[in-house]
Amino acid sequence: MSDIEMITQALDAIPDPAGKGGLIASGRAAAPRLADGRAGLILDVAGLSVAQRDALGADIEARLKQLDGVNEVRIAMTSARTQRMLVAIASGKGGVGKSTVSTNLAIALKRLGLKTGLVDADIYGPSQPRLTDTEGKRPVAEGQKLVAVDTPFGVPLLSMGHLVKPGQAIAWRGPMAGNALGQLIDAEWGDANVLIADMPPGTGDVQLSMVQKHKPIGAVIVSTPQDLALIDATRAIDLFRTSDVPIIGIIENMSGYACPHCGEISDPFGSGGAEAAAKEMGVPFLGRIPLAMDIRAASDAGQPPAAGNGPHAAAFMSIAEQLAAWIRTHGG
Repeated sequence: MSDIEMITQALDAIPDPAGKGGLIASGRAAAPRLADGRAGLILDVAGLSVAQRDALGADIEARLKQLDGVNEVRIAMTSARTQRMLVAIASGKGGVGKSTVSTNLAIALKRLGLKTGLVDADIYGPSQPRLTDTEGKRPVAEGQKLVAVDTPFGVPLLSMGHLVKPGQAIAWRGPMAGNALGQLIDAEWGDANVLIADMPPGTGDVQLSMVQKHKPIGAVIVSTPQDLALIDATRAIDLFRTSDVPIIGIIENMSGYACPHCGEISDPFGSGGAEAAAKEMGVPFLGRIPLAMDIRAASDAGQPPAAGNGPHAAAFMSIAEQLAAWIRTHGG
């Protein structure tokens, strides 16, 4: 057996982290060579996290150095740039539950098979670390890029809440906030090719920066049923339409409250307003999320309902199925 054949055999005995057989058979490793005791190869690390890349490189080096005549191992790591699709989850005003909806939709899309990441673009009021039980985690840097934080739900996340102390005010002017948002989006996301962006409320500088510089493939508008929230939601829709960002649809959040004692349904914020507004504006209505204590309590505990199988998970999953279908059709 020649030296190259021994190296090839050793490489193919190492399983591909993506589960596609050995490194040679999967195409992960290529062009093995040996000269003057130096073994070299090209390793495609597309879709692998930083930890996976480091572990795989160490494994290759250890195994090849066990071969006769191999004193040094050189690995050239390459990776094609992943084309990512940004979906903005927006609202015209605060207090409508946009962040909770963003978290649960990202998790539901992951469960539906999409490679999904979550960007906490609400620079001034980051809440995703609490919602995803990642408070206290800090992202590392790879070169000039941040590396997204792993969450317990398989959805990588980046948030200003990971970069500042809990409760610390972020008193930045528009350009600084816009630059920070760019660093969060243009980060290392592994194989995630759909990024759900939890937008700040309103239609100010950060929203304009997002639309102009990062061009979402579409936007989902979150509103509560009452007239005031719908007026603000209309402004958010106008911002995206003016910027040629398609409106994927409207979600009515906090829609209907079931009394925990008698089961009677009441509508403290009204009912059906978002659906009527969607029809009037000619955009799809994606569904309703109820006003429920369980959703609030689970979210505060870092256990989003969409990660489970309860009745509230079904509400988020139904909306996520429509969003996934839209992304697959329009995402290119």
